[in-house]
Amino acid sequence: MARNAPGMPGLDYKDYYAVLGVPRTASQAEIKKAFRKLARQHHPDAKPGDITAEQRFKEVNEANEVLGDPPKRKQYDELGANWEALSRARAAGAGGPGGGPFAGSGGPGGNVRYQFHTTADAGEFSDFFRVFFGEDAGAEVHQAAGPRRGTRPTGGPGFEEILAGMGLGSQGFGTTPAGGGTRPTRPQPPPAAEARAEISLDEAYHGTTRLVEVEGKRLEVTIPPGADTGTKIRLTGKAPGGGDLFVVVRQLPDARFTRRGADLERELPLTLEEALLGAEVRVGTLKGSVLLKIPAGTQSGRTFRLTGQGMPKFKANGHGDLYVKARMILPTDLSDEASAAARRFFELADQPDPR
Repeated sequence: MARNAPGMPGLDYKDYYAVLGVPRTASQAEIKKAFRKLARQHHPDAKPGDITAEQRFKEVNEANEVLGDPPKRKQYDELGANWEALSRARAAGAGGPGGGPFAGSGGPGGNVRYQFHTTADAGEFSDFFRVFFGEDAGAEVHQAAGPRRGTRPTGGPGFEEILAGMGLGSQGFGTTPAGGGTRPTRPQPPPAAEARAEISLDEAYHGTTRLVEVEGKRLEVTIPPGADTGTKIRLTGKAPGGGDLFVVVRQLPDARFTRRGADLERELPLTLEEALLGAEVRVGTLKGSVLLKIPAGTQSGRTFRLTGQGMPKFKANGHGDLYVKARMILPTDLSDEASAAARRFFELADQPDPR
């Protein structure tokens, strides 16, 4: 979706949500996922020489530059409906009629020239992006001549006054305090902190709690079922200074099971009789014991899948599976009589050479 903003010829309104193909209610994770998919699809390396794909790639990057940055996304969402008034405010603040969003002269005592220096090619971002976010778009404004930076021609309202009349603040939209000086910056969030918690496989299965200590302060954290090594539990505002505390989980190795995400693996020792003639044997799981029917002639290394006997899925419904691998244990220290019986058996058993 695009339209020209009144008073701003040729300047298109960019619907960044439409560019990424996500609803306005999309989470940051959904926006990130959509951006990665489209960036891979339209990357110039994937379509060399395709001008349309190159332009689409730039549009996708620009949309992610805004929607992927929560403060910028908030500005975009709040001023989307007020874009026309914002455009007129930009034009008026830049020198009156005909001034345009990047004009630098006009009015008594004008003679102001501005230069824009960006860290990227000027074609990387649309005019809409640069006008909407001002210096936040990556441009740094330097006054080359004329009045001090931040002054405006007399005889008309400035950008700050017009935004104030709209009920909007000017901070964060590329303006500079009157008289020059340092431009206001957005308040930085309190720093986050990190702690670690080790748990056993059984605790990962059932869920547990841990006490963590951060700068002398002890906190109890609940670790949900299904947590795995690398899982982060977020405690909002619990870090020193009021930031968020992230508790990183490490699951300790288990002697019985090997974990693969929500699935588990284990070995099942079988006697020669059980493997050769078949049997029902008990298999230990994290829920308890279950009976597994072993078919006659089971080879060592054969794997059986026990559906739903794995780990609970982290913050989701259902369980993974348990994979049981047969391992045959042969008898040792045979007596002379047993050895003779074995020879008679192998004379009767017709087994081709497996090599």
